[in-house]
Amino acid sequence: MYPFIRFAKEMLKYRNAPRLGVCDLHVSHHRCWPWDLDPWVELNNGRTLTLYDLGRIPMAMRTGLIDVLRQNRWGITVAGNTTRYRRRIRAFERFELRSRCIGWDARFLYTEQAMWKGDDCANHILIRSAITSAQGIVPPAQVLRAMGQPEDSPEMPVWVNAWIAADAERVWPPEI
Repeated sequence: MYPFIRFAKEMLKYRNAPRLGVCDLHVSHHRCWPWDLDPWVELNNGRTLTLYDLGRIPMAMRTGLIDVLRQNRWGITVAGNTTRYRRRIRAFERFELRSRCIGWDARFLYTEQAMWKGDDCANHILIRSAITSAQGIVPPAQVLRAMGQPEDSPEMPVWVNAWIAADAERVWPPEI
């Protein structure tokens, strides 16, 4: 089940937090609860993806994106991701969730997020998101313009551009 109570807590907690620039870092703190666990008593990989919402959506609220989505009756959807897992997060452990938008292209916004246990990065994700309307994908430049922000993306890291290029080569629909 989606963590609606935790989501509501995060939205309330950050509702009056200082605004962030579009690419500024949002930091939040969380705990791995028993309902987040897999059979090995560690944070389930699927739940990890869900918990990333608890950083990404409050970040979007703090940047003003959520206000623009509501005003224009737009939505936002995850259009792709790549995740790297390196350290276990076990039952009841606290972790820090760091989230920031790193740029955009003609169709998508790119966000990176990481869960940290002290000085160790437990996992890291790159998320490609699309802003949607009844007519389809809304170009990020239009979204940034509606937010009163510069339309040009900061230069994205080489590894992000490499992922975008590699993912464009992926066969769709899959042949499986």
